[in-house]
Amino acid sequence: MAGRGAPLVLLAVLAATSLALAHRDEVRVRAEAALGAGMPAREAELARGFVLGQDERIDPTTLEDFRRSGLAHLLAVSGQNVALLALLAMPALAALGLPLRARLLWVLGLIVLYVPLAGAGPSILRAGVMGGLSVLATLAGRRASRFYALVVAALVTLAIEPGIAADVGWQLSFAAVLGILFLAAPLREGLLARLGGSGPGRALADGAALTVAATVATVPLIAFHFEAVSTLTLVANLLALPAVAPAMWLGMLAVAAGQVPGAPVEALNALNAPLLAYIAQVAAWCGRPGWAYPEVRLDGAGLLASYAGIVAAALAAARLARARRLGALRRPRSGRSPDGSRSSSSLRQAKAGVRRAVVLAAAVVALFVVGTGGGDGATRPVSGLRVSVLDIGQGDAILMQPAGADPVLVDTGPPGDHLARALRDAGVDRLGMVVITHDQSDHAGGLGEALAAVPVGLVAYAAGSRRLRVKAKAAGVPTRRLARGDGMRAGRLALTALWPPPELLDSPVAAEDPNRLAIVLLARWGRFSMLLTADAEAEATPLDPGPVDVLKVAHHGSEDAGLAGLLDRARPRLAVISVGEDNPFGHPTPATLRTLAAHRVRTLRTDRDGTVVLDVDRRSLRVSAGE
Repeated sequence: MAGRGAPLVLLAVLAATSLALAHRDEVRVRAEAALGAGMPAREAELARGFVLGQDERIDPTTLEDFRRSGLAHLLAVSGQNVALLALLAMPALAALGLPLRARLLWVLGLIVLYVPLAGAGPSILRAGVMGGLSVLATLAGRRASRFYALVVAALVTLAIEPGIAADVGWQLSFAAVLGILFLAAPLREGLLARLGGSGPGRALADGAALTVAATVATVPLIAFHFEAVSTLTLVANLLALPAVAPAMWLGMLAVAAGQVPGAPVEALNALNAPLLAYIAQVAAWCGRPGWAYPEVRLDGAGLLASYAGIVAAALAAARLARARRLGALRRPRSGRSPDGSRSSSSLRQAKAGVRRAVVLAAAVVALFVVGTGGGDGATRPVSGLRVSVLDIGQGDAILMQPAGADPVLVDTGPPGDHLARALRDAGVDRLGMVVITHDQSDHAGGLGEALAAVPVGLVAYAAGSRRLRVKAKAAGVPTRRLARGDGMRAGRLALTALWPPPELLDSPVAAEDPNRLAIVLLARWGRFSMLLTADAEAEATPLDPGPVDVLKVAHHGSEDAGLAGLLDRARPRLAVISVGEDNPFGHPTPATLRTLAAHRVRTLRTDRDGTVVLDVDRRSLRVSAGE
């Protein structure tokens, strides 16, 4: 009976999934609205982070608490979400009377739907592939090999996007799963021996073992990439553990209910808000002490040595466990058979433990080699960020290429200045987003050329940009309006809008002086930061970005009475002026150059130095020009 019904169920799953994917943006918009209905603003943004991986609008203090406490992984959709989705769906489908095969087919369809809904980032792509493989293995009647599924997931995601191996989230995701595969089982056994095998004890042992295994496996990578670790990450994860699964389940139910007009999602959110508030409080407790996030620097050799130490500790634990088992077997009441079969079984288990540890070490080494080596490095960063302030004439066009993510283009320069050729020379075959700071020719004139040259994922804009929306719509590209506080991400690259305020977007200011409503962005990658001021002079745009590494001087170096104050607050190491050669406006002005010189800021300008390229890695900023 189940066999005859399964093809019909599969067709239904595929049809529903195809329909949902065709309207993915609409589904995602309804999901975002559902997760915010009837909840305080902070909890609503946390819910969107938990379920959809959207952390751009979470207030900076809360986001920093999650990062410093080691709970930031909860705000990035991962394998945990896929597992909880399956656990939530299986009993619900069973209650409908569906047989096992039909339930698994529905779960497979839900995974296919959830991956693009959650943004199809590196970790969720890997998690979706692995979850789908596990379901297919179960459908085929064979026991799923989790390690085999992980390897296949790695190969599939690398085939889809070869550069994904350099993405830090991808590396951390795989390291966490590897740790769980090889360390969780012995940890669970040890905890069960002390907590007992009862229901609550088993649940606590399972959750704690998974948390400890994932934490141990990812700490070296975190120290390697971010040069700091949370000393309370294990405590924070264990304290948050009881609330995480219910919070995600309630969020997923709210997303599903939100697809039905008029559904009472507020009741689900009322239950979820206290859980999210508790997790945020745990993040604050464990993230705000000054000693909670010390600097820990690891180079490549230190990273490999750390994992070698983890493997050595796992081997020592396996030997100790084997010695204890053999000691128990030597006791008269052990029941050991004369042929020593139980001793042979213990020996086989010990050998299996050794093999698992060796495989873990080899997998981590392979992960490190794939993620940090290879590639031509000439046009695309392998493990860092490349920023190119393009020599595009009298206009702005700044290309940001984070490793493992689609590039971002901030402004497109004036029309007819060969933007397509510049993108091609930089190795760009796709843009994740184009940000137009304001709709003037020297910033937006090349948008049509960019849309025609490469696929674009999103066009973001601020005020008075009807023409931009028309161009983007004609090219089939979605748009998004930005205001102060809005954020976007491309891998590790985070862009936050510092200006304009939302209340000014529809004011007459845009018509009077478009420069006053230009989008000012703060770009961060690891410890590197760059302030992109567009044409918003500091004298009319009050900004306090804190210290930055690089300043893109506003309005092509025009006279700016507020520049000195901005330099005092931002203290940049380098200033870049995007300006056309022999322009009729006299840019950059002598007053601006004198102010920069008085503050001893090294200054490069595209009219004399050509395209300015910044190559950023974990430890250094390399600057070149004229390429």
